[in-house]
Amino acid sequence: MKLRELQAGDLLFMYDASEMSQAIKDSTGQYSHVGIFFEQMIYHATRNQGVVRQSLREFLDTHDQLVSVYRYPKINPDQVLAAAKNLLGRSYNDSFYPDNDCYYCSEYIAEILPIFETVPMKFGDDEQEISEFWQDYYDKLGLAVPLNQPGTNPSQLANSAFLQYLGELHD
Repeated sequence: MKLRELQAGDLLFMYDASEMSQAIKDSTGQYSHVGIFFEQMIYHATRNQGVVRQSLREFLDTHDQLVSVYRYPKINPDQVLAAAKNLLGRSYNDSFYPDNDCYYCSEYIAEILPIFETVPMKFGDDEQEISEFWQDYYDKLGLAVPLNQPGTNPSQLANSAFLQYLGELHD
C-alpha cells in the first residue's frame, strides 16, 4: 500500500527491535505498537511522551520496521479525530493497569475507536506465564504484574473482525 492511499482513520501496526517490543510480541503476537492516521499525522501513545500527534514522515522514520495498515470501513472519521485530539497530552500508562486516565498505545486506540473488546492481559512467553522481562519490569514499578486484568494489545486489535487488512505500507 502506498502512502498516498492512506485514509483518515487508518490504523498503522508495527513492531521494532527494542526489548519492550520483543516482550510485547512474545506475549501477545506479531505487533507491538499501533497508531491512527489523520491529516498526514499519526496519533498514538508513546512511552516517552504519552499521547502525541506526530507527522507521518517522522513516525515512519522512527519506526523503520514493516508497517501494516488496517481500516475500519464504518469509521466516523470526524468523531474519532475529535476523540483523538481530546486525549492529546495524556500520560503514558506504564503499568498497563486499566482505568487510570493514562494510555498505552492500543488502549488509546480502543478508547477513541470503541469497537474493540478487552481481553485478559498476558505477560508470558513460550516458557512461563510471566516472562522474566515482565517480572523485572513490574518489580521496578513496585507493582504486581496485572496478569489476566482486562486490557488490549496491538495484535488483538489487528485481529478484530471489524478491521480490513490493506497491506504493508511503502513509500
